[in-house]
Amino acid sequence: MHPAISVILLTTLLGVGQGLFLALYTDQLYTAANLLPAQDSASFYALGSFIALLFLLGGLVASFFHLGHPERAWRSIARWRTSWLSREVIVLPAAMVLVAVYGLFHYLGWTQPLFLPGTTIPVDPSLILGALATLAVFALFVCTGMIYASVKFLQEWHSPLTVVNYGLLGGASGFTLAAAFSAWLGTAVVGFYVAWALILTTAALIGRGAALVRNSRLKHKSSLQTAIGVRHTQIAQKAQGAMGGSYNTREFFHGRRHRTLGVVRTTFLALTFAVPAVFLAGGYLMASTDLLVLAFVTQYLGLLAERWHFFAEARHPQNLYYQSVA
Repeated sequence: MHPAISVILLTTLLGVGQGLFLALYTDQLYTAANLLPAQDSASFYALGSFIALLFLLGGLVASFFHLGHPERAWRSIARWRTSWLSREVIVLPAAMVLVAVYGLFHYLGWTQPLFLPGTTIPVDPSLILGALATLAVFALFVCTGMIYASVKFLQEWHSPLTVVNYGLLGGASGFTLAAAFSAWLGTAVVGFYVAWALILTTAALIGRGAALVRNSRLKHKSSLQTAIGVRHTQIAQKAQGAMGGSYNTREFFHGRRHRTLGVVRTTFLALTFAVPAVFLAGGYLMASTDLLVLAFVTQYLGLLAERWHFFAEARHPQNLYYQSVA
């Protein structure tokens, strides 16, 4: 498939925003249970939520560049009963509103306990809002991943690993950003975020590696025979029936050599997993905010390459017919 820059930015920016919010809310849960020191609501949770919201908004803006008629975008919600894209369009604004209200409550200091379930965790309005936003964020991960996992004829995408990896990669990038953010603010939870960022980065490496291994062993159901409906064992295509390129050859194939995919694959494996892990560990051991920031920047660049490879790796069956160009 042809990797569209707008969709690459959409999926990666959303993932960072979702992951960062989950990191903030995880910290609040640990703090409520007296497992972590308390943070200042206005400077930590409110500012962090604002940053997460900026990433979510950036992903939303990027999505409009992929539309032929952006003024008709509102119509995309009409198929919510059957379309994962329609569901994503509904869930994304809901998640953004919940994250924004969550941050606003912390900024205004509306965090007085409402009641105490048992004797351990005081429940305040922001904790309830955070729980609702968490559900929306996880639903958004599922919707975004299922847009691609539900396409049966693209076998590289049609797997539960697609949804799992969207969640793990978004979580890893969000917790890595949270580590840099907490170090920049000088909080005492840097080690907590570094540890979770390393755990999620490792889990994402396992999940993405499993997808790469699976895709390398795929036996595609489509063939040249099924593409044209002829059962003869020896078929040779001499032309695609057109003098030059077309929409089909531009939008359903990346136009790069097979070697390029190998280079991009090696690049994203290094930048998304190995290098950020080294920077995260080094940043924590040396108490270096710069290394933690560099870990996030490196990982995000790796995610851009990873997402390009994700789209380019998928082999659309129509390219069997247009193979003389594709």
